[in-house]
Amino acid sequence: MTVDALTDVAGLRVGHATRTGDGWLTGTTVVLAPEGGAVAAVDVRGGGPGTKETDALDPRNLVSKVEAIVLTGGSAYGLDAASGVMAWLEEQRRGVRVGADPAHVVPVVPAACVFDLGRGGAFSARPDAATGRAAVEAAAASAAGAPVQEGCVGAGTGAAVGPLKGGVGSASVVLGSGITVAALVVANAAGSAMDPETGVLYGELFQGRVDHPEAKVHEAARERLAESAVRNGRPPMNTTLAVVATDADLSKAQAQKLAGTAHDGIARAVRPVHLLNDGDTVFTLATGARPLDAVNPLALNEVLAAGADVVTRAIVRAVRAAGSVDGAGGVWPSYEELYGSG
Repeated sequence: MTVDALTDVAGLRVGHATRTGDGWLTGTTVVLAPEGGAVAAVDVRGGGPGTKETDALDPRNLVSKVEAIVLTGGSAYGLDAASGVMAWLEEQRRGVRVGADPAHVVPVVPAACVFDLGRGGAFSARPDAATGRAAVEAAAASAAGAPVQEGCVGAGTGAAVGPLKGGVGSASVVLGSGITVAALVVANAAGSAMDPETGVLYGELFQGRVDHPEAKVHEAARERLAESAVRNGRPPMNTTLAVVATDADLSKAQAQKLAGTAHDGIARAVRPVHLLNDGDTVFTLATGARPLDAVNPLALNEVLAAGADVVTRAIVRAVRAAGSVDGAGGVWPSYEELYGSG
């Protein structure tokens, strides 16, 4: 049975650490690979990225697999969360072996951050190594194939998508070949996920015909969003992050291509996208459990197309799962509060 989430890729686990209240509105999310790791790659498109260990994922470089990926709030300060994940992995003797002793490992933990500083009220309230450890421990303790908690949790706790509250979303698909492709997204974009003329989510327009909100509902929503923008009073500094995973047997070069095409999924759901104020970053993980059909030249194309599709759906789910925030750091209404579940 599938749960329409990243954890439908067998062996992957997701853990969140969430901090709210007393000036906090942030957190960290960890995607934990099966023991032994998964082939990983990355593609960065935003003009203001905050990342760690992404050079190791270049197909030309040494590291072939990673044990975990960290998505975190706190802007560049929050990248310290990866240190807590690295320490936990070392204790488990998981990482790149660098000596005869099994304890001599160096865990390579790629990480990327979103900007959410001060959204809970305190600029200094951001994830650290302890937050990262809490998130990876939550991932390790979760059951195989467990649903992924969505909305204002983990790295999506302080997320915003344009004038709306953002968060974490996930989605998956099983292809006709039996290969699973899935995504987990932290939706925190400078652009908007919503058509300003109709109130319809761009990602839902892409997925097919949708019912438009009533004119009076949309007008009330626009007024509320205008009031929120005045209260917030500062330009957006954001970033959308994604982990796209598959059980297909991909090389690092193929995984990097998947990361690149998955950005199309962001562009379908957010407009404009990949701005200077964004650090949009997509990681990929390939567990290698299912071989690609070597006879079918379109087999990889099907995986690439599916990666973009699940990213679009994950962003829609993130926006719909988010809850409103109205506090000392700003106000971001949720889409569901403005328009209902639809």
